[in-house]
Amino acid sequence: MRRYKATIAYDGTGFSGWQFQTNALAVQQTVEQVLEDIEGAPVRVYGSSRTDAGVHAEGFCAHFDLSKPIPPANLVRAVNARLPDSVRFVRASYAPAGFDARLSAKGKEYRYQVYCGAVMPPSMAPYWTHCAKPLDIAAMREAAAHFVGRHDFVSFAANPDRELETTVRTVFSVDVAKSGRRLVMKIRGDGFLYKQVRSMAGFLLAVGLGREAPGAVKELLDAALPRTARVETAPAKGLHLAKVFYRSRGEK
Repeated sequence: MRRYKATIAYDGTGFSGWQFQTNALAVQQTVEQVLEDIEGAPVRVYGSSRTDAGVHAEGFCAHFDLSKPIPPANLVRAVNARLPDSVRFVRASYAPAGFDARLSAKGKEYRYQVYCGAVMPPSMAPYWTHCAKPLDIAAMREAAAHFVGRHDFVSFAANPDRELETTVRTVFSVDVAKSGRRLVMKIRGDGFLYKQVRSMAGFLLAVGLGREAPGAVKELLDAALPRTARVETAPAKGLHLAKVFYRSRGEK
């Protein structure tokens, strides 16, 4: 058996997320069906993380084993020839036998996209969240700074319906950048809880709209209490998994 690492991009609009589901179409089973066709036997694909229904990815990573090794460049061409247009292998490479797309990851970068204009262009609608009201970008940046560091993020995460060893995570950086009508929040960390990034983005939008003060982020982090309705989950379609880091932060 030969292990492969693949970087996968997908439009999450028509999928129930990455993780295999019996009652809905997920990206994982779509990729596995294609690899089974190439391998001539079932192939299990392990992802770097789960993504929610409607969330997109440009740099999702996965690993899998093939008993009939194919040069990575040839494998990319063969897989993409069979995948739907909404899913693509960006690149693939051989990986050490012990490589694990999830456990070997050192960090992830997510991007949350907001279109700030009166009318959302239809071509952007599947990939951007719409906010027609003015946003206080300076207040959002002040609030974002409180997220950076090692904290208990239980107040900014949803119940995953499974036990967790800890809800403590490290956020390396949160950048809030606006160009014209496009606002992008870029969030990097060593790992994220269920719906943590969407909760962080939703709260930053609440700060930008004046519904919350920038210091409320620190207040909630210090309290470390389970999330309440005060912390809204931003829509899935604005979230993109941009990169997964395996060596050190900033090095892919």
